[in-house]
Amino acid sequence: MHSAIWRVLILTGAVALAGVLPAQQAGPLTLQQAVNVALEKSPDHKMVQADAAAARVATQAARTALLPSIGYSESATRGNDPVYAFGTRLRQQRFTQDNFALDSLNKPAPLNNFTSRFTFNWNAFDSLRTERQIAAAKLQQHAAESMLSRADQLLVYRVIVGYQAVLLAGKHLQVAQHEVETAQALLDLSKTRVEAGLAVDSDQLIASTYLAERRQELIAAEGGVAMAWADLERVLGTPIAEEQRQLAPLAEQSFEAQPLDAEIALALKSRSDRQTMQDQTAARQANLRAATSAYGPSLNTYGSWEADRTSFAGSGGNNWMAGAELRIDLFPAAKHAQVSAARIAVEKARSAQAAAEDQIRLEVTRAWFAHRTAAQQMVVARASIAQADESLRIVRNRYEAGLSLITEMLRVEDAQRQSSAAYWQAVYANAVTWADLKLATGTLHSTLEDLQ
Repeated sequence: MHSAIWRVLILTGAVALAGVLPAQQAGPLTLQQAVNVALEKSPDHKMVQADAAAARVATQAARTALLPSIGYSESATRGNDPVYAFGTRLRQQRFTQDNFALDSLNKPAPLNNFTSRFTFNWNAFDSLRTERQIAAAKLQQHAAESMLSRADQLLVYRVIVGYQAVLLAGKHLQVAQHEVETAQALLDLSKTRVEAGLAVDSDQLIASTYLAERRQELIAAEGGVAMAWADLERVLGTPIAEEQRQLAPLAEQSFEAQPLDAEIALALKSRSDRQTMQDQTAARQANLRAATSAYGPSLNTYGSWEADRTSFAGSGGNNWMAGAELRIDLFPAAKHAQVSAARIAVEKARSAQAAAEDQIRLEVTRAWFAHRTAAQQMVVARASIAQADESLRIVRNRYEAGLSLITEMLRVEDAQRQSSAAYWQAVYANAVTWADLKLATGTLHSTLEDLQ
């Protein structure tokens, strides 16, 4: 018995340990993982999902207009109104000859009536107005779903920008740490040269000032890393564990864009927000047709079944009634205004759709040129780094040999630092502008193929 209990406890502990170990052994957060987390946790994404769900409910609500309305009610009344008493006795089917007495008709005794009633109402025909309203609701639902797709792409873009910003901040921190080490080495060298009588005291003071500036930059870089992680956590909608923050360093990537005309054509075909505008225009047109249908006749059918009793559980009489009503509006002044408003809404939607297409062309053009510029800047910055490194090596050797002033060396150090910063900024811009171009063409999806 005890051995069985111990086996259960060991098995339970093993299962619990198996659930803990993966969390403890979680590796660095990849870009794809970050996108998946954002699509699951981001509150902004959940709000757009709620809008799409509301549009689906609105479509279901519109369909209910085709269904009949069936109701049930229970009521209890008591009174001695002559008309009430006369009619109630008839409905209860207990009217007798004595009830025709004048005194009984004029001054009846108080009478109880318990009524059970079923009612039925169905709009059998309304000149297709309901069907057109349902069609408009379906188009609005499709527009909301297309908007959700676009919102997903915007969220993926924000994750990419935030993730790349973290990598860039990490690279800035590495550069700042290296610059502090270099500045410290320069200060040590200047001290040695001053003690050896090969340099004046001002060299040591200049090197100390230079080191202080680099330490200030290091502090700022550390703060930049913390802020970049905070921004990324805001986009993801959840904290990021410390063990997941050991990311691979920022690295240069190569992308191939199509010609500008091809990218614009792809955007006009792929952008889900353009589809949203088309659906909204079609929905306005369906609403216009529904408003026009209101001029037509409508046929409404109705019916009821009723049971009347002197007590709740007693017996009594019952009756039923059914009918149909044809309605035609002979003076539809309000409907004229509704049709005019619906027609204006259609024209506004068409104008908005045309403006959206122009905006898409502009966004693609801007993103295409921005990416091409970033890619070219990256090539130039790469060459500049090589030149700056070589210049620094030459001037350092000259300074150590006493053939150059410390001010010249610091000038070259600044140039090398600026070249390094410009290169990593170009690497970051190359990746971000590529994502911007993919977003502008509507081809930035949650499964990342070329951005990792």
